[in-house]
Amino acid sequence: MARRFEGQTALVTGASRGIGLEIARRLVVEGARVCLTGRNPATLAEAVDALGGRTHAIGVAGRSDDAEHRSSAVAAAIDAFGSLEVLVNNAGTNPLHGPLLTADAAAVRKTFEVNVFAVLGWVQEAHRAWLGAHGGRVVCVSSVSGLRPAEGIGVYGASKAALIRLTEQLAVELAPNIRVNAVAPAVVKTRFAAALYEGREDAVARTYPLQRLGVPADVAGAVAFLAAPESDWITGQTLVIDGGVTLT
Repeated sequence: MARRFEGQTALVTGASRGIGLEIARRLVVEGARVCLTGRNPATLAEAVDALGGRTHAIGVAGRSDDAEHRSSAVAAAIDAFGSLEVLVNNAGTNPLHGPLLTADAAAVRKTFEVNVFAVLGWVQEAHRAWLGAHGGRVVCVSSVSGLRPAEGIGVYGASKAALIRLTEQLAVELAPNIRVNAVAPAVVKTRFAAALYEGREDAVARTYPLQRLGVPADVAGAVAFLAAPESDWITGQTLVIDGGVTLT
C-alpha cells in the first residue's frame, strides 16, 4: 500500500474502536503517526497497542465535548510527533431513538454538543495549534441520515445534516491552505450501529443495491483518499459511502 502519509501526523477522534480505529489503522499503514481519542482509557490503550504502540500511535482519553480534552489531545499529538497535518472528526453520539416530538431536550442538546459543536471546537483548536500556520486537511464523519430523513433517528440525522453544512462553511473559510471534506456512510457493521441491523442483517442488506452492509474499512479508505494528495482539488464535499442505498 502507498505511503501517502509518511512523516505526517493525524488526530482521529472517537478512535478506540469501530470506524475510528479502522481509519487510524489505515493512516498508520500508509505512514502516519496517529493520536487517538476516546472516552475509555483501557479501550484506548488496547487500540494503541493494536496499531503498534507509541512509535505509531498515542491515545488521549476524554470526551469530545470537553474543551480541555480537545486542547490536551491536540497538544499531545504535536508534542509526540512534531506536527498535525490531518484532523479526522469521527467521534459521535446517538442517545435517542424515537420521534422528535417526544425527544428529551437534554439528550438533543448532548447530541448536538458532540456531533456538531465539538467538531467546530476540534477544528478551532487544531487551527490555533498547527493548521493555521502550516495548512492541512480535515475530514468529518457525517451520515446518510444527514442527507434524508430516517425513522427513529431524527435528532441524530439533524445533527449530521448540520455537520455537512459546517463542513461546507469551514471549507470556504479555511481555503486555500486547509481542505475540509466529509464522508456520509450508511449502515456500517459496528457496535455503534448494531441496533439498525442485528438479527436481521440479511434483510437489511437486501435493501442495498450492492447487497451488503458497510464495514469500517469502506469508510477508512474514503477518509484516506480525502486526506491524501489525490484529492488536492476537492474541498467542501461530502462523499456518500452507502452501497447505493440512497438511490433507492
